[in-house]
Amino acid sequence: MSEQTSASTGAAAAPANVSFLGLGVMGGAMARHLGKAGHTLTIYNRTTARAEAWAAANPGLAVRIATSPAEAAERADAVITCVGNDDDLADVVLSPNGVFSTLKRGALYIDHTTVSARIARQIAVEGRDKELLCVDAPVTGGQSGAEAGTLAIMCGGSAKAVDAARPILAAYAKRVVHVGKSGAGQTAKMANQMCIAGALAGLSEAIRFAQIAHLDMDKVFEAISGGAAQSWQMDNRFHTMAKDEFDFGFAVDWMRKDLGLAMDEARNLGASVPVTALVDQFYVDVQAMGYGREDTSALIRRLPRRTKKA
Repeated sequence: MSEQTSASTGAAAAPANVSFLGLGVMGGAMARHLGKAGHTLTIYNRTTARAEAWAAANPGLAVRIATSPAEAAERADAVITCVGNDDDLADVVLSPNGVFSTLKRGALYIDHTTVSARIARQIAVEGRDKELLCVDAPVTGGQSGAEAGTLAIMCGGSAKAVDAARPILAAYAKRVVHVGKSGAGQTAKMANQMCIAGALAGLSEAIRFAQIAHLDMDKVFEAISGGAAQSWQMDNRFHTMAKDEFDFGFAVDWMRKDLGLAMDEARNLGASVPVTALVDQFYVDVQAMGYGREDTSALIRRLPRRTKKA
């Protein structure tokens, strides 16, 4: 498959009955794009008040607020989930009142939750009996990407399933890549989080080093951001980290969950990930300082702004 074909989001989907489960920061924005794309949208959230608040803030986009995952999946052509962790996903999808209890044969199921590759594979196996098209599709791009509809999505599943998902995903993604069989999307997301963690660790030390050296931070950024040190984290977080601003959506607590998944999978694979393990411990320090709900760039908080006087 060529890179162009692999990364294409595909043409916009014809209107379909789409159910979206999980209306958090990311899910709420993605559901909004689906409604605006003309799909007949059903929403569900385990906290009913959040679903009602979403509907009030987005009048006319949802035709129905479901009271259970099973109800949300009834008559759906596609069901999309974006919840918290493995246990949440298993409950929403595989429980007696879950999505798979009512989702019609041959329908499309897409999961955007960042979870283990194991449960992604389990869901795909469970879906085979109903001939469901299952795609594990974790995203990257953060809250800003979800709101702008410019997410990048890494997909695991059959080619048939991913091709069926592309027109739906086009509502909020600028890049959709089929990386392999079921579970591969989640494994790719783990690699993504490992890269982010390592980049933030290096960036944190570089910023504090430059501050302690009394350098002009704007000039430092100008000097180093156009060369080999450049990264998305540098472009988007250098200045805010230097000013101790950390309100950007993706929390330290969630990064620790994701790094835990990555390290578990690394153990299963026999892969060595010492930097990931080290940065995870740095994030433990940040949590202990009380900053677990701040953006992952708060990693810099564990480094003092000034050296101790001799």
